[in-house]
Amino acid sequence: MRFSLTLILLPLMLFIASCSSIPEKRNAQYLLDIQIQTTKKNKEMIIEQLLKEDILFSLRFDNENSYKLNDDLLESNMYYFCNSFMEEQRQSIESKVFKESNNKANKILVVYSDGYEQIISDLKKKYPLELYYFLNEENYKNKIKQILEVNLSLNSYLKISKLDKNITIEHSPRIRNDISKIYFITDYDFGKTIVPIFRNYALKVDFYSSSEIFHEANSIKKLVDFEGTYVPISKNIINKIGNNKNVGSVEKEIEKLIIYDYLTIEKIYQNNLFKENINLETVSRKLQRNKCIKRNHPMWEVSTNNFTDQI
Repeated sequence: MRFSLTLILLPLMLFIASCSSIPEKRNAQYLLDIQIQTTKKNKEMIIEQLLKEDILFSLRFDNENSYKLNDDLLESNMYYFCNSFMEEQRQSIESKVFKESNNKANKILVVYSDGYEQIISDLKKKYPLELYYFLNEENYKNKIKQILEVNLSLNSYLKISKLDKNITIEHSPRIRNDISKIYFITDYDFGKTIVPIFRNYALKVDFYSSSEIFHEANSIKKLVDFEGTYVPISKNIINKIGNNKNVGSVEKEIEKLIIYDYLTIEKIYQNNLFKENINLETVSRKLQRNKCIKRNHPMWEVSTNNFTDQI
């Protein structure tokens, strides 16, 4: 005979939730019924979050007619939200980098690596006149110099310095002057390698990236590699991660906040709490009934000064 793990866990969870609600009688009136199909990873986060809540709840994972939640929470078009967490980030960057660009004479430089071909294909269709360069681990240092045309500046310096070897000439390599912004589409391992190199040459150029560039970092302090980069993410999310001493990865912490928001929204709908001042973690605006939620990610600049304030 096969037993459902959900049905085995359910009585225990209900008992724990009921016991935890005794000290706060005002919350005992709130009930939460969650029926959802998802992966083991997400189930564990849902259970963990529910057990933290001071609320009575029922939970089922085995109802085939219930809502299906994808494993990748950051790319999932979750119920209640207009778009996925990452899609909204990409929309924010697109608006800031491409649509708000006042200097039409200059170009946007898009630097990407393996695994992001579909995103690049979509951008090229919408913005075909911008600069797109693929980089990988093979000879990336020289390729970066070629992209920024640093070699032209270095060659000029060498020619001048040979005219009189007794003269010492101070020289900082100059890059091409037709780049207004650089948009990085890559992962953490490669991003932390190439972004500092670009910054070494392009001191006066604004850098942009989604939070994916540091998802695998296990500490906010490690974002120092992306100093001066603009990322569409709220300070609240950064603060939450920075205040956690046991960070497995930034991505994992964002997933926990997304799960918290989903369960909180369910609680608001099921208990008609729209007039209550209940805050969400990944959303800055108040919830409106029967309207999909837009996160409207603000641009946050990665800065060592911010780390000092937020940790």
